[in-house]
Amino acid sequence: MTNRLPIITFLLALCALALSSCSVIRGLRADGKDGPNIFSFEQREVDTIANGEYTFQFPVAQRQADWIDTLHFYAKPHRCEDITVLEALNAKSTTQGLLIIHDDSIVYERYWGDFSADRIATIFSVSKSITSLLCGIAVDDGYIRSIDDPVTDYLPELKKKDPRWQRLSIRHLLDMRSGLDFDDTYEFTTLKDLKMINAMARLNYGHNIQKQIRGLKFRCEPGTKRRYESMTAAVLGVVIERASGKRFVDYLSERVWKPLGMDHPAVVNIDSRKHDNAHTFGGISTTVRDLAKIGRLYLNNGMWDGRRIVSENWIRQTVDCDTSYHGYHFNWYNINYEGFIRPEYSGYYALGICSQVLYVNPHKNLVIARIGLSNNGCAYLPVLFEQLSGIWPHQKTEE
Repeated sequence: MTNRLPIITFLLALCALALSSCSVIRGLRADGKDGPNIFSFEQREVDTIANGEYTFQFPVAQRQADWIDTLHFYAKPHRCEDITVLEALNAKSTTQGLLIIHDDSIVYERYWGDFSADRIATIFSVSKSITSLLCGIAVDDGYIRSIDDPVTDYLPELKKKDPRWQRLSIRHLLDMRSGLDFDDTYEFTTLKDLKMINAMARLNYGHNIQKQIRGLKFRCEPGTKRRYESMTAAVLGVVIERASGKRFVDYLSERVWKPLGMDHPAVVNIDSRKHDNAHTFGGISTTVRDLAKIGRLYLNNGMWDGRRIVSENWIRQTVDCDTSYHGYHFNWYNINYEGFIRPEYSGYYALGICSQVLYVNPHKNLVIARIGLSNNGCAYLPVLFEQLSGIWPHQKTEE
């Protein structure tokens, strides 16, 4: 286990950092020492992703999958032995909403605490997967010529910076192979972490994301190494806005929220009213049911009730079984990277901190959406959902 710095050293270092970083101070004021939660957007500057007059409603299946409440199984890792799904979800204390769609109908829907089907919550890095969807739409619309275009074709001001910007492609952003010197750091273990924490705080609480992008440096050559970090999705969001000439919220509303018949408007955090840069890396807040509609779109290869929303080729490139880059492509994860080598049956998923999960299994016609306060249970939830999908044919939900 990593040795932690003495608490007094941490506090002194944090105070020194706070004195030099307004972003850290704003973060502590807004969310406290534990950082953002799924309802933090209520205290933040946000833009609205408008829905339309048309709404799509999942029908409720005649027979519900109530057997899930008492199902016992062995979840990976093996310390989850002989427990129920609800115990693995730690439903009473952390899971807020769980929705399962099978054969296009709701077979299981439960909410805990004061959460409900109508309440929106932040889905954190699942936002990256939605940003990827919008990137695919921008390619289809002709705003982005190719994802192999260099970022500088759309952000020409970066040509004056490091020449590696001109070798950084949109594909590199989608696969987390940017080479940018940025880390998603939430824990303090060494003094070197202070710089990374400061940069992460600026991304989440700063007032000018594009200024932060212009000041970025590279760790290595783009495309050579895969490293998960949120800045790539922030850059991708700016690329989409520049290419389309539309605000992120307006484009997402026009091409996704309205045609998919979302029940509720969503919101996305922004850096400031002055600069209006959306937090495309982790700031979208929506309902469980509307999140499941994104899964339904992918399940149907980009079609929505006879209308093409995004190309089938984009969906295929996103979800094809591939364990390279840690199973992460186009801001989605393939479950095979978790050790499930059964590509003819496996699913894929979008994931945010505190285990916000959108799981899709086209082989079982299954979509699972989970929103929660945290994940302090023993199971890795995408793997739990994959295991659940594996037994689904033996549990009939229809008469």
